[in-house]
Amino acid sequence: MDFVTIIGLVAATCTTVSFIPQVVKIVKMKETRDISLLTFLLLELGIFLWLVYGIYLANLPIILANAVTLLLTTVVIGLKLKYG
Repeated sequence: MDFVTIIGLVAATCTTVSFIPQVVKIVKMKETRDISLLTFLLLELGIFLWLVYGIYLANLPIILANAVTLLLTTVVIGLKLKYG
C-alpha cells in the first residue's frame, strides 16, 4: 500500500469516526431537536455522490469512508424522523 493511500485511509477514518459521537448521543438522549434535517439530507446526497465517484475510480479510501459515513448519516436521518 502506498503512502498516498495510507493518508487517504487515515483521513477517511478521521472524518467517518467523527459521526459516531453524534449517533451515540442521539441514541442515548432520544433527542434530535438541534439536528437540521435539511443539512443531513444534503450531506447524505454529497456522501452518496462521493461514494459513486470512489467506486468509479476504484479508490478504496473514498469507497470505505463514504460507505460507512453514508450508513451513519442514514442512521441520524432515521433517528431525526423517529424522534423529530
